[in-house]
Amino acid sequence: MKDDLMNKLMEEVMKKMNEVEDKETVPSASGVCGLTEFIGTARGNTIGLVIANVDKSLHEAMKIDPKYRSIGILSSRTGAGPQIFAADEAVKATNCEVVGVELSRDTEGGAGHGSLIIFGAEDVSDAKRAVEVALNDLNRTFGDVYANASGHLEFQYTARASFACNFALGAPIGKAFGIVVGAPAGIGVLMADASLKAANIELVGYASPDNGGTKYSNESMIFITGDAGAVRQALYAAREVGKQALEALGGPCPPATTPYI
Repeated sequence: MKDDLMNKLMEEVMKKMNEVEDKETVPSASGVCGLTEFIGTARGNTIGLVIANVDKSLHEAMKIDPKYRSIGILSSRTGAGPQIFAADEAVKATNCEVVGVELSRDTEGGAGHGSLIIFGAEDVSDAKRAVEVALNDLNRTFGDVYANASGHLEFQYTARASFACNFALGAPIGKAFGIVVGAPAGIGVLMADASLKAANIELVGYASPDNGGTKYSNESMIFITGDAGAVRQALYAAREVGKQALEALGGPCPPATTPYI
């Protein structure tokens, strides 16, 4: 009797040990890669890569200015706004241009976008540096992304828009610029109205699931410019109503990192 009980106990112990070993052997992302083209990874399932000398046929197919033989690549599964605003800082800090911005319908099953951003540079060191700057800035630009299981809100701001925001979102270069994004799309519409009523700002653009190049994501968004203080005031107003609506739908929606606006 005791032997039978002991055997059963040992079988249970061995079973649990095997389960632990199985879990420990599941491959996980290391953030380390031996490829010379690899720069790093960051929040939002974002990977940074560089190609020193792009193949001629690929270069032509991508319609990149011939003077840019080197490219930096910022590619993500979750997020477009954070990556675009991070790329904007990268352009300011380096001798690069943004030569391509594409929004994928991805977000790992969520309501929004993934993204592909291409930097063009004459020198590979500039392309590499641009990707490094953008990857490092993503922790900041995710600060005003709020989410729960039912949707997300996003707010981005720059006091001086540069070429990435201009290329991707039509931002006036050198002026304060912000975006308001809400998912489900109805919350975005609500926030857009609140922000435009809250401050004396200019509406640069509007996008929704079937309008404005959002790849049929379940988001609506506006792009705004104006005096720096007014743009920030508009973003604050949008955030206040957006959080109330999204939390009523799906519960608490904490920021992804530390809010920066």
